[in-house]
Amino acid sequence: MLHDLFLPEIQHALDLAGIFVFATAGALLAVRKNFDVFGIAVLALATALGGGLFRDLVIGAVPPAAFGELSFFLTPLIAAAIVFFLHPEVQRINRAINIFDAAGLGLFCVTGTTKAYEYGLGLTASAALGVVTAVGGGVLRDVLANEVPSLLRDREMYAVPAMVGASMVAVFIGLGVLNPMTSGFAVATAFVLRLLAIRYHLRAPLAWNRRSSVAEEP
Repeated sequence: MLHDLFLPEIQHALDLAGIFVFATAGALLAVRKNFDVFGIAVLALATALGGGLFRDLVIGAVPPAAFGELSFFLTPLIAAAIVFFLHPEVQRINRAINIFDAAGLGLFCVTGTTKAYEYGLGLTASAALGVVTAVGGGVLRDVLANEVPSLLRDREMYAVPAMVGASMVAVFIGLGVLNPMTSGFAVATAFVLRLLAIRYHLRAPLAWNRRSSVAEEP
């Protein structure tokens, strides 16, 4: 069974690590926007749990994991508290946060795809929900912070690595070869693509043959 890919303890630890890093990124944006403590907590929760919450509601996994597991709800609040008091120090380790964020992206696009498939969705729909699991929280964060969602303007390729990782999982499932090694390969592929995009400032292409004189918004 797909849910036996990882030991429950390992899966739980990886989920918490990804949630913590995503929550930290959301809380830091709230600090940059001069939000108060409540706003910091809301953005941390939305970023960390938004994608998984949407996936669980779509596939009918209720109550969603975000509400059925207390640690999933408390972890973003802990991250928000750390950023609230120590945000200058947290910002100094932004490079490390980017690395963990890339790891969370790779992990969530894979686990999101496998969970959707377990609940009876087809391969294409499962891959789509895998991408939503990975990037949905970031979209909700940007909307709440009145930012153009990064999903719509994919600088440094955030959505593309998630799409690649989720698609790989769907292909592995279709071929009947999904196992801890192949799923780990999908996680690593999304992770490396995201790091390469950050390192070399790669981005998704703009409209073909775009000749507009209007400058792109910052």
